Amino acid sequence: MFKHVFKQAAVAADHEIASKAGVEILKAGGNAVDAAVAASFTLSVVRPYSCGIGGGGFMVIHLPADDRRKNKEAVATAIDYRETAPMGVAEDTFEKNDDPHASTHGGKAICIPGTVAGLLHALDKYGTMSREDVLAPAIRAAESGFVADAHFVNVAAKETIEWMRENDPGVKRFSFLWETMLHRGSVRVGDRISLVDQARALRVIAKKGNAGFYEGDVAQSIVDAVLGSGGWMSLEDLKSYKPREMEPFQCDLATSRVLTMPLPSSGGIVLAQVFAMLGHRPAYLKDAIKAGRGSAEYVHLITECCKHAFADRARWLGDPRFVNVPIRTLLDPKYLAERASKIDPTATLPTAEYGLAEEAPQAGGTSHLSVVDDRGGVVSCTETINLYFGSCVAVERYGFFLNNEMDDFQAREGKANAFGLKHASRNRPRAGKRPLSCMTPTIVLAGHELDHRPLVLAGASGGPRIISGTMQSILNVVLFNMDASEAVAAPRFHHQWMPDTLQLEPGLNTPALRDALLAKGHTTEAKDAIGAVQLIRAENLQGEFAGGWQAASDPRKGGVADGY
Repeated sequence: MFKHVFKQAAVAADHEIASKAGVEILKAGGNAVDAAVAASFTLSVVRPYSCGIGGGGFMVIHLPADDRRKNKEAVATAIDYRETAPMGVAEDTFEKNDDPHASTHGGKAICIPGTVAGLLHALDKYGTMSREDVLAPAIRAAESGFVADAHFVNVAAKETIEWMRENDPGVKRFSFLWETMLHRGSVRVGDRISLVDQARALRVIAKKGNAGFYEGDVAQSIVDAVLGSGGWMSLEDLKSYKPREMEPFQCDLATSRVLTMPLPSSGGIVLAQVFAMLGHRPAYLKDAIKAGRGSAEYVHLITECCKHAFADRARWLGDPRFVNVPIRTLLDPKYLAERASKIDPTATLPTAEYGLAEEAPQAGGTSHLSVVDDRGGVVSCTETINLYFGSCVAVERYGFFLNNEMDDFQAREGKANAFGLKHASRNRPRAGKRPLSCMTPTIVLAGHELDHRPLVLAGASGGPRIISGTMQSILNVVLFNMDASEAVAAPRFHHQWMPDTLQLEPGLNTPALRDALLAKGHTTEAKDAIGAVQLIRAENLQGEFAGGWQAASDPRKGGVADGY
């Protein structure tokens, strides 16, 4: 497999145009934050079914000291610009609604978008270039349009076309999506998709900043679109939205420090629990590595750790501003050592025995991009509008789609969401609350101190499979020293505790492995793709930095990394 090595800087996004937009900004003298913001706004144009200015996300930043910035000191920070439930929402909102698609399609599914506020916060505080310069590549992309690639047609368009034909006869509710993105159900690879109207929105944002999106005509157009599709949104909801900045969630993996998102991202806690459980079973891990990453021994070990962590995710996690999440207990070394000791190399456990079953004592469609600049500054950023094309509701005047993040809450008691995830009541919707997320933008450092150099940047798309894809790709690098392209392309597996099914990609779904896993008690099923990962790793993982960066965009989604 070809290894992409860039001596100074690199961007890995899930569309080539977005990667090139980031590199354009880096070559113009921008830092990693400038490039990440440019790539993200461009993804809003060229991956409109995965992310965009109608959605939200998380960003993890690690920058060396730099006198070009307002904040000149070294930085390690995390920015939460997850969507927020509007004021018209209550815990029982969807219990009263007979429409089974209310939390996934249409106006009721929409939360207040956070992407624009989050990106501009990062740019203003940690970037070095102007909004006009950083948004220029995205504006050009919107004005020229983009060519539908295989992923667009085979996954996003196909699934959306099938759903619309069954659930929106006559295409009365989502006509903009049907006409503009799906070409009346006949979109083909190579067709040009035009989003020239989004260029108008991006120009307003470039000129006016947050006020250009959360106030004025763009804001009114958002409210009109939401209300016109039966949802709840006000101008005050939009104007009051604020991103949150916080310390990154930190955990250890072998000799490295891992930086990722705190709650309401569940990914950081899942990673921390799995990595800790692996550390408590060193002999078993050593044997599993020796057997190989595609062996039943390795798949079983990682899966059993994940089942404990996903069980805790389902039972205990939520927005910590609204519910009391027992983080200290869930990360207690004694608790994780006890969970690790339960793992049997030869068999699975009864479903109820995974995770923390009793009340703890008190002491809750996506796109990823990774960027490294020529000074060693890095950004790992994951953004979403949730399902393909989000709620399917478009702000037609400005050419973008609005999220359906309400489905990431526990919309209906006891009912799984569109990804098959069940949540505890602590993730029920409430006004001003942010839904639990699987987005896991991650940075791995060379040692346990924050001033150590970055080794790996990774993140993924794909609902709960984000966590599995990110975790396994990082382990591929750290445990098996795989090249970036090999680490990303290697076949993956996924288990989220419930349903009790181990999903295997085609490269692992062989009779021999299935039989070996069945003997240990697993029920397996085939899965075409488990996440889509974008990863950058240092060419040399050991010692001082020397020799550039490897960058890889996941072939499952057709992205292409770029750099120089």
